[in-house]
Amino acid sequence: MTIHTLDAPTASALLEWYDRHHRDLPWRVSPPMAKRGIKADPYRVWLSEVMLQQTTVQAVKPYFANFLMKWPTVTDLAKAPGEEVMAAWAGLGYYARARNLKKCAEAVASQHGGIFPDTEEGLKALPGIGDYTAAAVAAIAFNRQAAVMDGNVERVISRLYAIATPLPAGKPLMRQKVALLTPADRPGDFAQAMMDLGATICTPKRPACSLCPFNGSCEALRLHDPEQFPVKAAKKEKPVRRGAAFVAVTSDGDILLRRRIESGLLGGMTEIPTTAWTARQDGETSTEAAPFNADWQSSGTVTHVFTHFELRLSIFRAAIADRVQINDGWWEPVTNLEAQALPTIMKKAIAAAIPLAFKTAKG
Repeated sequence: MTIHTLDAPTASALLEWYDRHHRDLPWRVSPPMAKRGIKADPYRVWLSEVMLQQTTVQAVKPYFANFLMKWPTVTDLAKAPGEEVMAAWAGLGYYARARNLKKCAEAVASQHGGIFPDTEEGLKALPGIGDYTAAAVAAIAFNRQAAVMDGNVERVISRLYAIATPLPAGKPLMRQKVALLTPADRPGDFAQAMMDLGATICTPKRPACSLCPFNGSCEALRLHDPEQFPVKAAKKEKPVRRGAAFVAVTSDGDILLRRRIESGLLGGMTEIPTTAWTARQDGETSTEAAPFNADWQSSGTVTHVFTHFELRLSIFRAAIADRVQINDGWWEPVTNLEAQALPTIMKKAIAAAIPLAFKTAKG
């Protein structure tokens, strides 16, 4: 009987691969740049890490560039009006991130003189920074030996050690393995190398194991079943919530908008008037809940999937001659909608009633 032995995984093997195959990203200091003494900008690292949560690299790139153009430093972002920050964020989703981004920038500017703390503990004391972001900024921006674990790293480490405990229960063991593997030298490059490996080689489907620097150390590959890992607990079916949204348009081409309260889902974002749906309860779905009396006509239904539920909104449109005032509402030219802090669900609702309001209404 042949016994297949595995080499112990080493950070050096991964770093050698990273030096040759790293991705060039706008917020990253590549190994050649680092060798010339160029250091990562903590502001760029933090901004990119917040944006990249639950979002792809390709989706983040234009938002990242736009933020840097508008607010080149954390102090600039701290001084920016909240409405402008939310408008610049619109479309990235998970809007609590944008609110916390502003709060964190204000804290860095007012409490730390515009300089980010250089430890995990100091970073976690800032608004909106949790374990992952603190570890990522500490490692990448300040070369701290921090265990950084995002979804890509979870996949790599779970396969490397064939961790069979389903997520999320398996995370503590995965984090322990990452911590043991993270080197004291170049911990930031190691973290980014793990992310790159998961994004380009150790992919969810059909991983390119023959190209992987860990292929002589991977327990999942030895078992001939890398795609089995990470093991995930069975997903619960998302509840469906319902509500209604009302698109009022004047003969001059103005649309009625209002701002949502700061707390809760889509807090602080701009919306058309909607009923009181939440993640836990339905809202009214008929014209009886309209913001004012008018000839409301059905414009169909739009669906949007949030993290914990699916929302189905009945859309109603009314063409009116005179502007009606409602609490916290204002009239905005339809031609100016792209500049508003409208989340995707509101863009879908408006596009259902006014098909040419946006060039695209992405899901």
